[in-house]
Amino acid sequence: MSTAMNFSTKSFKARPPDKGSFPLDHFGECKSFKETFMKCLKENNFDNSRCRLQSKDYLECRMEKQLMAKEPLEKLGFKDLMDPPAGPETGSKA
Repeated sequence: MSTAMNFSTKSFKARPPDKGSFPLDHFGECKSFKETFMKCLKENNFDNSRCRLQSKDYLECRMEKQLMAKEPLEKLGFKDLMDPPAGPETGSKA
């Protein structure tokens, strides 16, 4: 029984992973957001639930600078930090 495989008949095309991997910020475009987030983590004994605003800001910067794929922030777990949608104004008429 032969266990040799023929690799020449199939071609492999590499593609990036869907989630979990993104380019490094080589030019420091979001460095200030990262440093603010890291400072918050250190000040709060690495309890990331206390640094959600900083985390949201950092991810927004990365998406704006195309350092990660754009995703709705609700999908990234920030639904409670989003501004409510603008609705019809309810005010009294003069």
